[in-house]
Amino acid sequence: MSRPGTTGRGEPSEPVDHHDPAPRIVVLDVGEVLIDETRVWQVWADLVGTSAATFAAVLGAAISQGQDHRSVLPLLAPNLAWEELADEHEERYGGFREDDLYADVRPCIAELTAAGFTVVVAGNQPAQRTAQLEALALGVDDVVTSAELGAEKPDPAFFAALQERIGVDDPADVLYVGDRVDNDVVASLGAGMQSCWLRRGPWGVLQELPDDVEPAIVLEGLGELPTLLTVWRDG
Repeated sequence: MSRPGTTGRGEPSEPVDHHDPAPRIVVLDVGEVLIDETRVWQVWADLVGTSAATFAAVLGAAISQGQDHRSVLPLLAPNLAWEELADEHEERYGGFREDDLYADVRPCIAELTAAGFTVVVAGNQPAQRTAQLEALALGVDDVVTSAELGAEKPDPAFFAALQERIGVDDPADVLYVGDRVDNDVVASLGAGMQSCWLRRGPWGVLQELPDDVEPAIVLEGLGELPTLLTVWRDG
């Protein structure tokens, strides 16, 4: 059958021949897959007294240098730590809202479900996000956070616990859809899962694939995913 391949830069390319069985279960990451995190970073910028543009520039520089978002605050506010502002950030942010969802999320989930795929939401999130995601009524089969699984990506323990939660013997039955090369693509492939790299959000745009890493699918939005998976399965 045919499915999308990638160029060396992880850009969508023409379909390539591949004979691996299609996954039966699609796991969607949260940040920048379901949720546009613009509001998350805006609240952090407000808390440290800088503009959204400055915060975005420093965040982008950190990502390009292989650093985590936790390196941003010490640069913008050297005397503060993320943990010291976490409660105030949560109060101002107020949790996930309908208008945080990317426009292609609901149609994608509906089409995947109609096509017979199991759809699960799982990502690095604190425990309170589970109820917020469930309140959005996305129509998925399960919602689970790293807090519930007891491990965060890219720790292999996250994917092992996720596989146990889903209840599949073969991790290749799972397609993990994420925006980050390090946390999502490389880590899910290392766990034996199939991988879809969604190139949106800061990490999706700025990170590059290692030469020896090739996700099954590379997309810039979720709109094509149901069709691609259905063709893969039925081809």
